Amino acid sequence: MKNYKAIGKIGEGTFSEVLKMQSLRDGNYYACKQMKQHFESIEQVNNLREIQALRRLNPHPNILTLHEVVFDRKSGSLALICELMDMNIYELIRGRRHPLSEKKIMHYMYQLCKSLDHMHRNGIFHRDVKPENILVKQDVLKLGDFGSCRSVYSKQPYTEYISTRWYRAPECLLTDGFYTYKMDLWSAGCVFYEIASLQPLFPGVNELDQISKIHDVIGTPCQKTLTKFKQDQEYLY
Repeated sequence: MKNYKAIGKIGEGTFSEVLKMQSLRDGNYYACKQMKQHFESIEQVNNLREIQALRRLNPHPNILTLHEVVFDRKSGSLALICELMDMNIYELIRGRRHPLSEKKIMHYMYQLCKSLDHMHRNGIFHRDVKPENILVKQDVLKLGDFGSCRSVYSKQPYTEYISTRWYRAPECLLTDGFYTYKMDLWSAGCVFYEIASLQPLFPGVNELDQISKIHDVIGTPCQKTLTKFKQDQEYLY
């Protein structure tokens, strides 16, 4: 990281922390996602789904731009240098007393849908679409944090508990990992409601409460759907 100077901390998650950095080469500011895990080789780094996804999806006006991958062989540290955005959607709506204008909400949601369409057409689904992972800079929206993404062609079952609970699709809650890229669309719908109302749509306190809140709004699954879930379980075992 000798070519960058740390300015401050933006945020931290389970597997990484994000820092605001200034390039000593061009003077521009970037977001640096510093991984907490240490890596053995550049091959291991290049096999990371997040890096593969960003390289495949860039450039796109609604996908966060990856500028550089910085890997230190001696320490095993890894950092992703990405464009710096102003804030995420959660920060944008937090504490607001009145929603954004309908025009701005439509503009943001159109861009989110464009990012999902581009991603799915390129064989990737995100699995963790939520306000914190959707970044904005003035009127431009970009989808970020591809740490949980998977290939749409990979074999089911997938990891059961992947997306953040409030934005988790019913098929993620009711099956042992039998879901598809369509889960991203459910999550986007939850985000849409939250931007428009300033309240989460299904704020479950645990998984059972999450399912209950979904059922209260849209009803229980029909028998055909429940039968399919059962068949998926039998196929697995």
